[in-house]
Amino acid sequence: MQLSVIILNYNVRYFLEQCVLSVQEAIITIDAEIIVVDNNSSDESVLMIKEKFPDVKLIQNEENFGFPKGNNIGFRQAKGKYVCILNPDTVVAEDTFTKILAFAERQNNLGIIGCKLIDGTGDFLPESKRGIPTPWVAFTKVFSLYKIFPKTSLFNQYYAQHLDEDETGKVEILVGAFMFLESKVYEQLNGFDEDCFMYADDIDLSYRALLLQKINYYFHETTVLHYKGESTVKDEKYMKRFQESMNFFYQKHFKKSWFFSIFIQIGAFLFSFAKMFQGKPKDRPLPESYIFYSQNENFTKKLASILENKVGFLEFKKEKMVNSCLIFKEKKVEIILDNQYISFKKCIEIIETLRDKSITFKILPKKARFIIGSNSRNDRGQIIKIE
Repeated sequence: MQLSVIILNYNVRYFLEQCVLSVQEAIITIDAEIIVVDNNSSDESVLMIKEKFPDVKLIQNEENFGFPKGNNIGFRQAKGKYVCILNPDTVVAEDTFTKILAFAERQNNLGIIGCKLIDGTGDFLPESKRGIPTPWVAFTKVFSLYKIFPKTSLFNQYYAQHLDEDETGKVEILVGAFMFLESKVYEQLNGFDEDCFMYADDIDLSYRALLLQKINYYFHETTVLHYKGESTVKDEKYMKRFQESMNFFYQKHFKKSWFFSIFIQIGAFLFSFAKMFQGKPKDRPLPESYIFYSQNENFTKKLASILENKVGFLEFKKEKMVNSCLIFKEKKVEIILDNQYISFKKCIEIIETLRDKSITFKILPKKARFIIGSNSRNDRGQIIKIE
C-alpha cells in the first residue's frame, strides 16, 4: 500500500465529513487507506463516519488522548509506505497526494513534507513553513521583528521567510495540520512525543527528523484549505497548555539557563495571551448578497429560504469561473461553491484567487446536507444545515 492518511478528530463532525470526502476524491487512483481516530467526541462524529464512510478504518478512543498519542494510535494500524497526518478541518485537492507522492519518490534522505496551506478566506498560513524556534528566533516572533524586517535573515527565520510561499524548498519545521513522511521514518522517530499533549508536537517531530540528518521540505505545488482552530477554543486552558508545550520543547532540546528560563516564561505568556485574545469571536456584518455557484439552479430558491436572503445563481462554467466572480469584488458577498459540480481543487483555487476582505466563502460538499466555511482564521467556522 502506498499511503495511509490519518485524521485525528475531536468534536468537528461537519468539518470531518468534508475532509474525509476530499481525501476520498484524492486517493481514487492511489493504493491508499483512510484512518480516522476519534478522541472521544460527543458530537456524532463516530456515527457519521460509520454511516457515510463505511470503508474508512475507524478507531474510537474512550478518552481524549491529545494530538500526539491519538496520531500514534492511528499509525500503529497504518499499512502504507507513506503516512500523512492530516487535520480534520482541512480540505485537500484531488491531486494533492499524487503530486506529493511523486515529489517524495524523487528525494533522498527524506524527512517530512509539508504543503501550502490557506485559511477559509484564502490567505496564506505562514506556519506552513517555519524555522527552529531557538530562543532568539522565538524572541523575533514574540516581538514581531519578523514583520518589521521580513528580508533580514537575522529576524525572518521563524516563518522561513527566505523561502517564498510559491517556492518549494528545504525548511526546518512543518505544521501538524499536514505532515507527509515515510512510515519507516515515523517509526525511527517513535512518532509524536506523547509527553506533549498538543501544540509543540509538530515542532518536536520536525526537529527530531533534522537530528536524524533527514531533510524536511515545504512543497508549494498543491494548496490545502485549513480552517484553523476548529478543535480548540482559545481560552485560559489553551493559554496554559500552550505555555506548557513551549516549555516542553525548550527543556527537551536546549540547555537551560536562568535568563533563558525567564525569557521563555515571559515570551510564552505574551504569545499565548495574544493567541487567546485573537481567538475571541468578533461580530461580523452579514453578507449583502449571496451567490450560488452551481449547475443546479433549482436549489437556489431553497438556499434563499434557509439564508433568509436573496441568493443569486451563477452557472458553473470552468473557463469563466474566476473571471465571473471578480465582478463581485468590493461588495459584501458570500460565494457558495457547489462541490457536486466544482472539484475541491477548483474550490480551493477560487478561494485563494478571490481572497478579499469583502468576500466570504462556503462550500456545499457533495451529497452533504450542510454548507461550511470560515470567515476568519481566529474564529470558529460557520455551518449552515440544509434540511
